[in-house]
Amino acid sequence: MRYDTIIIGGGLSGLICGQRLLEAGQNVAIISSGQSALHFNSGSMSLLGQLNGEDVMEPLKAMEQLDASHPYTKIGMPAVRQLLPQVKGIFAKAGITLEGNEERNHWRLTPVGMFKPAWLSFKDYATIDDPANISQWGKITAINIQGFVDFYSDFIANGLRKVGAECQLATISLPQLDRLRSNSTEMRATNIARVITGDVVDQLAAEIEKVAAGADTVLLPAVVGLFDETPVDELRNKLSCRLRYVTTMPMSVGGMRAQMRLRTQFQHSGGTYFIGDTVKSGKIDKDLLSGVSTINLGDSVLKADQFVLATGNFISHGLKATPTTISEPVFGLDVKVSASRSEWCNKDIYEQQNYMSFGVATDDTFHVYRNGKAISNFRAIGSVAGGHDPLKESSGGGVAILSALKVADDIINGK
Repeated sequence: MRYDTIIIGGGLSGLICGQRLLEAGQNVAIISSGQSALHFNSGSMSLLGQLNGEDVMEPLKAMEQLDASHPYTKIGMPAVRQLLPQVKGIFAKAGITLEGNEERNHWRLTPVGMFKPAWLSFKDYATIDDPANISQWGKITAINIQGFVDFYSDFIANGLRKVGAECQLATISLPQLDRLRSNSTEMRATNIARVITGDVVDQLAAEIEKVAAGADTVLLPAVVGLFDETPVDELRNKLSCRLRYVTTMPMSVGGMRAQMRLRTQFQHSGGTYFIGDTVKSGKIDKDLLSGVSTINLGDSVLKADQFVLATGNFISHGLKATPTTISEPVFGLDVKVSASRSEWCNKDIYEQQNYMSFGVATDDTFHVYRNGKAISNFRAIGSVAGGHDPLKESSGGGVAILSALKVADDIINGK
């Protein structure tokens, strides 16, 4: 089987890159082991939320301070500014509504009641331009669902009160969830979202109106709209008060919705998506990768003119760590790490951990290296490319999306 481009990794970065290539007329395949970082999404995507320990409100200005190894610097500010306005439209085509803009971050309400800067947030999630203006929300009721343990309404209420909000708590119960409630392992956000559709949305709206009488804003755990935004819109339109969602502990309903919608769009656009498969090896001759072999396909080799690595970092096994080494486990690509083992991490877990910025060594156009030589038809995107700390910088979503679009455009333009 031969393709124009093969992408290894089916998360946010791989899907965005693949869709861009399809729209340019390429024959594209994505090989995905299954779960991606989107399944743990916070409800928002960050462009650059922190720098040098300080919150960032104007991310484009802050990017000018980044060093040469950072993915944003490699993409280049002209390209960053050209790509950013396209992002919401790309998601909208897949049926995903994102709110926010690149010029100024907004603040998202976290599951523990704190506000953090964000670039784009899923539709109707709890965000505000400035927590100092929380009075805009009026009287707030934070509502949990009986038996649901992944939503910390006490933490949320306490956090809101610290910024001057008036917040009360309430709990609702739906008989349709009794089966899930009988087993705490089943009472999870994604399972609840499978139930809250159709007539159940009407019943949920009635229960919310009952317990939140007098509230201006209702906060609800993000357990609505697993497959599309229809239940989200229906519930909002049935309420007399403002409704906002707060993300829960994983799994993330909003993130899984985005994953499924992007994947569906990719496949409907003609892309091939190998799900539940893992690349086990690749044939590299001189400076070219000619094909890859997967576990499921056995002796069959998938060939392409171009390859893109989008396997993520340690969490998704795009990088492998031992007490003494960090490696890229499939192709043996060069990895950029601190020379001294003592510099890999900080004993204070709340401080920046250097290993989070480690990744596959790439040149300025994201071509990867093996044994010191660049592979001319093989690039890395997203967190596997390293050069940034997606957690400490709050830059993971932005790097994933922008590096994917930049590499796709370079492939399309023959760079």
